[in-house]
Amino acid sequence: MTTWTPEDRTLLSETYSLVLAAGDTGHPGVEIGMVVVDGALYVRAYRGVDSRWYRAAREHGYGTIRVGAVRRDVLLTTGGIEPSEGLDAAFRAKYGPVAEALVASPEARAATIRIDPASVPAS
Repeated sequence: MTTWTPEDRTLLSETYSLVLAAGDTGHPGVEIGMVVVDGALYVRAYRGVDSRWYRAAREHGYGTIRVGAVRRDVLLTTGGIEPSEGLDAAFRAKYGPVAEALVASPEARAATIRIDPASVPAS
């Protein structure tokens, strides 16, 4: 598995949200909040596993993310994730009371996606 570069981790940690597009469907993607915990990038679907974009991520397993002008091809892991115990705390720290929809419900926890870079970005 490829890991995020230190520059990417900093960008992702300091940015409020990203745009995730699953597969190569040509859809513009969905803007969502994200956190970096122990060097790994996570997002959650607050509507749970029936969320349309979560289902697309599960079906395709790959896609792209955009953070500002930066675009990365990514792998999307939707099953068998053992998130860090600090994941809920990271969402709370970054998003405050708004994060409760992402951390309090079992539906959102079940719809956790780990996002990994598909390959090492070109220098």
